[in-house]
Amino acid sequence: MTPEKKNQRRLRNLALLSLLLLLVGGTFAFQAFNQRAINDRLRENTPGGRVHDYYNRDTENKDVFVENYGNVPLMARIRLSEFMEKRSAGDTDFTPIVNGTIRDQVNTWTVMRPSETNLNTRVGDSAAFNTYANLTFGWTRSGQDAPWFMPTFNRDNQDLMTASAGHARDWLTSTATDGVTDGATHPGDGTDAYWSSGDSFDNSGPVWPGEEVTHDAAQNLQQERAPMTISQWAALPNNLKVGNFWVIDHQTGWAYWANQLQAGETTSYLLDAAQMTAAADNIPGEYYYGIHVDGQLISPDRINDFLAADPDYTHHDDLSDFLTAVQNGSIDNNWGNPGPDDDVQPDQINFSLMAPGTIFTMAGEQYRYLENQGGGNHLIIRNDTINSSSFLNQDAVMNTWYDGLDITVRNMVRPVADSFVTGSVNQHELSWEPILWRPSNLHDFPEVIADETRVNQSGTPRAFSLSLADVTRLSGIGRAFPNHEQRLSGNGNAWWLRTPADVGEEIERAWRVTRDYNDGNLGQLRSGHNISGWLHIRSALIINQPL
Repeated sequence: MTPEKKNQRRLRNLALLSLLLLLVGGTFAFQAFNQRAINDRLRENTPGGRVHDYYNRDTENKDVFVENYGNVPLMARIRLSEFMEKRSAGDTDFTPIVNGTIRDQVNTWTVMRPSETNLNTRVGDSAAFNTYANLTFGWTRSGQDAPWFMPTFNRDNQDLMTASAGHARDWLTSTATDGVTDGATHPGDGTDAYWSSGDSFDNSGPVWPGEEVTHDAAQNLQQERAPMTISQWAALPNNLKVGNFWVIDHQTGWAYWANQLQAGETTSYLLDAAQMTAAADNIPGEYYYGIHVDGQLISPDRINDFLAADPDYTHHDDLSDFLTAVQNGSIDNNWGNPGPDDDVQPDQINFSLMAPGTIFTMAGEQYRYLENQGGGNHLIIRNDTINSSSFLNQDAVMNTWYDGLDITVRNMVRPVADSFVTGSVNQHELSWEPILWRPSNLHDFPEVIADETRVNQSGTPRAFSLSLADVTRLSGIGRAFPNHEQRLSGNGNAWWLRTPADVGEEIERAWRVTRDYNDGNLGQLRSGHNISGWLHIRSALIINQPL
């Protein structure tokens, strides 16, 4: 082949190669314009709530609660006021038991204000009613979880009418205060447990104000705890401060639902009965007694409406924090206590307020609060790990750390067993929910599950490592370790437990909480670490703060 032909072939091959490269390159050049989709909805946010008042003067039943029939959350409060007057036989005029109150002017009636520590004892002008009427707050029935009610037919959210049943009289329907005039706006005779599961009511006509529809009976929310004053609320552990129960500001008489009332929900009872005492029944002559129910509902973004100055009373100092907690769905773990990094002495901390998982700093050491063990005893653990050690040398390292604690802290420490009966188990013998988070069959290993750390008066005040049973008990929503990440020490290290693992090998192993291995498996419970190997230690204590 001549040089010229070789050059021609070389050029042709280069041209073909260039074309192939362009073709190959062309298979990766891509354009996709206007791939579009729409996901939308049209929703009208319609607030709507109704105060229910079921009353029967013959049985003295009186049920007061709030229904959210709208589709957005609400916050609710109710205030009760009372009036009573007596007239002796032969007298012409009645005499009110509280001076300045007038029967047909409900704005003069006496606001029900309880004692700071006892809802059943009224104070101030309200104390005059203690002799004559007993109010039953909340609702409890043996073997039952919550009562039933008939949902309102009146879903006009501009209508301030209540759902009043039986002898209850809605104020818009009638302002009579004669003790006999009817003014009900809702079905039912006002007796206890009038409605039950499976009941329904056809409002065709309509029979009662509202829509001409049929409603089925529905159930109130279960009362999580009895109604309480706001001072009693402040003493609850912070993780229990928001929930389905009533809290009464004893300074103003306003009772607040301690949770956002979600769409379709109905509160538990604020009031379950209003019963006259023997002293009232023995009045020579006649008397009149009435209760006025004032309900107010807001959307959660309007808590300032509830904080507006009361013309007659002063809101409790904790009301703003209470309403903010309800608005947010929780309260800060350190509410009522110093912040997590504020280094304070033990007497500056209220451990009974602490929620599991709270971080706090005491006498130069930072801790995580684990649980209230009752009787003023509290389980805590150092937030960061201390020195590394082998499994068998943990106690020696913790004793050294304990000896260096501030004397005020050591004086609070309660005794635990001098040695623990731990049992043994390995991770492959256990079932997990989910994997390596919390074993579901620990009860199959009696010694292991029984090894929970408690005060032991026969033991010694000292630091200790948690057991597998301890960490299992303390893991889960609302507990000290709500997720894997929260099990890590503050400085991110793995740490020993005190429970050995029975793995059937010559090498002895023990349980640990894992660190982050960059594979997402942090905070797991694993039993495969050689007891001669070194891991970090996380010292725990049981301390006592007198109640």
